[in-house]
Amino acid sequence: MPQTAPVLDLEDLRSTIAEVIDIDIAEVTDTADFKEDLDVDSLLAMEILVTLERKYQVTVNESNLQDVRSLKSVHDLLAAKVAV
Repeated sequence: MPQTAPVLDLEDLRSTIAEVIDIDIAEVTDTADFKEDLDVDSLLAMEILVTLERKYQVTVNESNLQDVRSLKSVHDLLAAKVAV
């Protein structure tokens, strides 16, 4: 039986990102800029991508790293990947 990918839920995504970057979930607002507001450097952004790839069973190219800027941008990126 094929394994189904987890459903892309915004609150679950927020929780996962907060866990990866080790901050309070309330700080991961819809509009918070990861780099400017949450001090996410390229290494942490990569860690977020790897975690999300595993969780949602998708492949994200390193070229998408610049898309890891906010909760909304990550959600949009994953939504496009999950829908394929």
